[in-house]
Amino acid sequence: MSKQTFIQGTIILIVAGLITRVLGFVNRIITAKILGAEGVGLYMMAFPALLLIITLTQMGLPVAISKLIAEAELNQDRTKMKRVLVVSLSVTGILSILFTLLLLGCAPIFATFFLTDSRALYPLIAITPIIPIVAVSAVLKGYFQGRQNMKPTASAQVIEQVVRISLVALCTNFLMPYGLEYASAGAMLASVAGEGASLLYLVKSFKQNKPIKVRSHFLKSLQKGRETFSDLMAIALPATGSRLIGSISLFFEPIIISQSLALAGITTAAATAQYGELTGFVIPILFLPTFITYSFSVSLVPAVSEAAANNNFTAIQHRIRQTIRTALLAGVFSSIFLYTFAELVMNVMYDAPHTAYYLKILAPFSIFLYIQGPLQAVLQGLDLARSAMVNTLIGAIIKLAALFVLTSQPELGIKGATLAIAINMVLVTLLHIHVVSKACGFVIEGRFCLFVIGSGLLSVTGAHFFNQYFLAEFTVIIHALSAVTISIAAYSLFLFTLGILKWNQLKQLIPKIF
Repeated sequence: MSKQTFIQGTIILIVAGLITRVLGFVNRIITAKILGAEGVGLYMMAFPALLLIITLTQMGLPVAISKLIAEAELNQDRTKMKRVLVVSLSVTGILSILFTLLLLGCAPIFATFFLTDSRALYPLIAITPIIPIVAVSAVLKGYFQGRQNMKPTASAQVIEQVVRISLVALCTNFLMPYGLEYASAGAMLASVAGEGASLLYLVKSFKQNKPIKVRSHFLKSLQKGRETFSDLMAIALPATGSRLIGSISLFFEPIIISQSLALAGITTAAATAQYGELTGFVIPILFLPTFITYSFSVSLVPAVSEAAANNNFTAIQHRIRQTIRTALLAGVFSSIFLYTFAELVMNVMYDAPHTAYYLKILAPFSIFLYIQGPLQAVLQGLDLARSAMVNTLIGAIIKLAALFVLTSQPELGIKGATLAIAINMVLVTLLHIHVVSKACGFVIEGRFCLFVIGSGLLSVTGAHFFNQYFLAEFTVIIHALSAVTISIAAYSLFLFTLGILKWNQLKQLIPKIF
């Protein structure tokens, strides 16, 4: 099996993440054009319930599998690898079947009484087949990540998006004559097909590269897997705590928002549309740079775990510095650009410039979001998953309380939900920084942050003035292309001039992708 270094694996995931996010935005634009804000709202209302069930099904096993497989690979212990896979597949398989049946049974009650829009039932039912598919995919991804081979995971992400985009217009248009709720269900079916294709690729890659035969003596390995199950749970349960809390928070989010908007005097259809604009239009744009930080997060867990096992805190600090610097480089530029060009971005992407005020509220705080994922991965690698879970719990409780208090105010409405999300981003990230700093002496580099923020402000502001004074009569597409090109070019120039980026480093990284 092709094993990559930390940087190689991260770059592979970053490239795949970039392709996936671009394809994902194509998918969202197509979906938004066909369904509109109200249809996207129905689509997004079903997603939190799905994410919660997937989290319960996986139980944090991908992280645990990655760590145990990495340890077994280091010791060349093929027997342990097989037991990890057998036990993981058994646990996720049983749980996925149980939770799929549970969701099918409870979907009518959930859609009618909690989401206040009974039409959400159809997307909920349409998405249920994805649960066992994602469960098995997660086990295989954890296996590949533990062996530090990121190519199958990266390729699977791209395949999933390509299949989804290929089918989303077909499915939604075919079902649109039956009603908006059926069209939203069609978009969900396209997602199921994409995940299915991704799983088929992962299975094929596993069969080609596996050093073990999983089906051989499966039951025998399962019977001897009690100790392996305990090892998996010891890592998985604390690791899943943060994700479970986040999923529960997201599960209650549409319930609280829809109920609070009703208290504020907003009708059901309008509330569904506003929720769709916030969670279906704005939040995905805000999350765009996280493909970079996610890539580092995936690679960080086994890398930090290995360094911690060897008491190599110098290596841990080096990895953290690499990750946070990269997150800041992407995140600072993104947050400044999205704030400055909010109306232009929402107009070009969704033909919805009126939703720019959501983006303007969240963009300044998004930098906290971009460094939150890597910090959580570091905590998991340092066996501080419990601290990460406590931080996430505190943030979730405060966010849900703020959602109700702020969104139910008639003068705020959906703006209150936006402010609550911003509060959560800042609070959880600051708590993570505090714990990581205590654990390994890590500190934010003030000089580096100052240079990056200054470069971002100068480059984006310059592009804004250029558009205003030289391109005032041109179309929004020209404005968008000019803003992106000038901002990125100027930002890169500033970073190279200040010595933050070095051409020699980039030349060394390019061959590592292959």
